[in-house]
Amino acid sequence: MAIQSDKTNSVHYTWGNNCDSWTLTEGDDLSVKLESMPPGSRETLHFHSNAKQFFFILNGEANFFIGDEQIKVIAQQGILIHPGAKHFISNDSNEKLEFLVISQPSTSKDRTEVKNSSI
Repeated sequence: MAIQSDKTNSVHYTWGNNCDSWTLTEGDDLSVKLESMPPGSRETLHFHSNAKQFFFILNGEANFFIGDEQIKVIAQQGILIHPGAKHFISNDSNEKLEFLVISQPSTSKDRTEVKNSSI
């Protein structure tokens, strides 16, 4: 059975500093979200014990902090983050950032915040 989804029929929630997320599909084995981050926003440092995540940038540019690395990813590029890797995404530009984040398995109940980090 095929299920069509978009912003108009997906669950929406906000996170961080005025960031948006639309859950396009969610199951135990797979999660696909469309997310938007305003200029100057960032996520908190965290990791997932089980899930690997693929981020695909639709518009704008993202800075990913993964372990000790900082990696810039621009529109029409993607990046894979493996389970256990401490990471966060930041929008340091003056434009809105839009991206897909695909997680396998789902990150539901699989997120650990990292406190007191130098990143």
